[in-house]
Amino acid sequence: MATFLYKLGRLAFRRRHFVALIWVALLTLAGVGAASAPPAGNSSFSIPGTEAQKAFDLLEQRFPGQSADGATARVVFKAPAGEKMTDAGNKATVEKTVHELSDGSEVASVADPYQGKAVSKDGTIAYASVRYDVSGMELEESTKDALEDAAQQARDAGLTVEIGGDALQAVPETGATEVIGIAVAAVVLVITFGSLVAAGLPLLTALIGVGIGVSTITALASALELGSTTSILAMMIGLAVGIDYALFIVSRYRAELAEGREREEAAGRAVGTAGSAVVFAGLTVVIALVGLAVVNIPMLTKMGVAAAGTVAIAVLIALTMIPALLGYAGRRVKPAGEKSKLLGGARAARRNEAGKPAKANMGTRWASFVVRRPVAVLLLGVLGLGAAAIPATSLELGLPDDGSQPTSTTQRRAYDLLSEGFGAGFNGPLMVVVDAKDSDAPKDAFTDVSDEIKGLDGVVAVTPPAPNKAGDTATITVIPDSKPSSVQTEDLVHAIRDAGGDIEADTGAQTLVTGSTAMNIDVSQKLNDALLPYLVLVVGLAFLLLIVVFRSILVPLKAALGFLLSVMAALGAVVAVFQWGWLSGLMGVEETGPVMSMMPIFMVGVVFGLAMDYEVFLVTRMREAYVHGEKPNQAVVTGFRHGARVVTAAAVIMMAVFAGFIGSSESMVKMIGFGLAIAVFFDAFVVRMAIVPAVLALLGKKAWWLPKWLDRALPNVDVEGEGLRTAADGRRTDPDEDRVPART
Repeated sequence: MATFLYKLGRLAFRRRHFVALIWVALLTLAGVGAASAPPAGNSSFSIPGTEAQKAFDLLEQRFPGQSADGATARVVFKAPAGEKMTDAGNKATVEKTVHELSDGSEVASVADPYQGKAVSKDGTIAYASVRYDVSGMELEESTKDALEDAAQQARDAGLTVEIGGDALQAVPETGATEVIGIAVAAVVLVITFGSLVAAGLPLLTALIGVGIGVSTITALASALELGSTTSILAMMIGLAVGIDYALFIVSRYRAELAEGREREEAAGRAVGTAGSAVVFAGLTVVIALVGLAVVNIPMLTKMGVAAAGTVAIAVLIALTMIPALLGYAGRRVKPAGEKSKLLGGARAARRNEAGKPAKANMGTRWASFVVRRPVAVLLLGVLGLGAAAIPATSLELGLPDDGSQPTSTTQRRAYDLLSEGFGAGFNGPLMVVVDAKDSDAPKDAFTDVSDEIKGLDGVVAVTPPAPNKAGDTATITVIPDSKPSSVQTEDLVHAIRDAGGDIEADTGAQTLVTGSTAMNIDVSQKLNDALLPYLVLVVGLAFLLLIVVFRSILVPLKAALGFLLSVMAALGAVVAVFQWGWLSGLMGVEETGPVMSMMPIFMVGVVFGLAMDYEVFLVTRMREAYVHGEKPNQAVVTGFRHGARVVTAAAVIMMAVFAGFIGSSESMVKMIGFGLAIAVFFDAFVVRMAIVPAVLALLGKKAWWLPKWLDRALPNVDVEGEGLRTAADGRRTDPDEDRVPART
């Protein structure tokens, strides 16, 4: 592989005009496609194989024309202090609002609060339910404006009015912190390279890659039903890995220049060595993201595949466009050690010319300390991550609803008003679907189900069965006495389903529980069930990949165990902030609650892929030194001397990019941004920079042990570039042939 990538790097360097033209053309094509694509609709949220989804599908079949997937709105009214909603003036205002809401072209139905008994017992709060023919993301702006105008007129009449539901659903915003994250990355790159030109290359290529990826997602969003969160996730991961992959190749290029090689030769060797690490690091991320398909939740699968596509683009750009841009930059990209006068590079160069030995860098000093005190460093790292992981033992899972929205939103205020007037469970009603098609007495079956549910604990109200025209299916609405995300509500769902099994045995009627609350419960259960198979699949495939890369059994095993430590610590931090409320004000978390259901499995996938990035980049340098004859402990120090500074810069950049998404208005994006940022911190600085060298120092030569039969069976991918060294030795006629002065 190293030889192929070496040739690719030299080709891209020589044919830079052609390479740059191709990528600019792809960016333009993707941009035109995104601009001309129809607006994305609401991404379908289905969970095949669950009872909630089966009931939802049955409703669409047996109750045609009811727009089961249409948007909904609850317009909640509260009377002024000392008044009631049943007072003549307030009643007239509500009826006028209902009449205005009914006139919309996309409105399917509006339920009058007074006819539907939607007035609280104390008479102070009422609500009108509005159903639309299309989903929330497909509603025309004029329809949303009409909804808000009707509510405002009722406010002007003296009532408190808030709007819940998904009719006013908005595209999540990431906020200005995303730009701050990129700015931090730029500063780190300038400090690392000591050159604005060299620092600009990773940023430029990452932005081009993300532009192509996100534009392609936008162009396909309508056809593939991709939600807005999909493009945000692709942008988040694409920026982080795009900058990092380019950073490693540019760093290796500068190191090759420092050894006196020509610029074209340096570009080829950089792509052949660091580029090989980029390919395998990118493969681990792609495996982890595509592997999300095993969960069998279409939305999660689409998110993973879209993000994986963006990572693949980042790898291709790093391998081709970076050497092309290095060709354009010429002498403006300096060899390693030659920095700008602003950063003290000139003084360091003069000291070296005077014959004084160069001072060991921070990576060398740290690695030397670790190999002298491996046990202490290992224990400190493991115990520290273990302490950070303790909150994960209290992990509660759920999906966000209006109760998790900021208190400044009308959706959250509507949620609170409904809880005040009708009880905590009113915001999460359960819909029970009774399929009596195979029953001899459907009406009796409907009544039996209703009576059985009324006798269960935790039930506040049960509506009479509402049969369809054929009379073979009915819906029953159940109001719990607990909030939607509570354990009590989950227990009630299971109790209804258990009772339905007995009723089916007696009457032949099947009872199914659905609704958003039941859907969330089923999603959480499905994700929990899929976590272990997913972990085995992703870690197993990556473990095999790393065996090929490192030609070792213990190094990949150590990498996988270190990942488990970092991901558990990161989950503990997420629980502490988003569930317990620690530092919630600093993170902009206005409402604590259960952690998003897909967070654990998502973090396992993404963090594992990113963790392997640093493992590959750092340990391949150690492996390279070891196979070239250095002793194990010295190889560790050598790996840190060449790679620690760059890995540190890459980790800081990735943390800055992920942290930039904490400012998002979408709670899911905010949580993912924080979780990935803290996971990178734990994995890069505790696991890879402390635990890994300590373990390698303790293992010594055993770290690189591989059974001979397996060594013969594995393909030789030559990540260390040994083939390049051998080929160079074969071509050389003069011992100093490939140590000629650098030239453009």
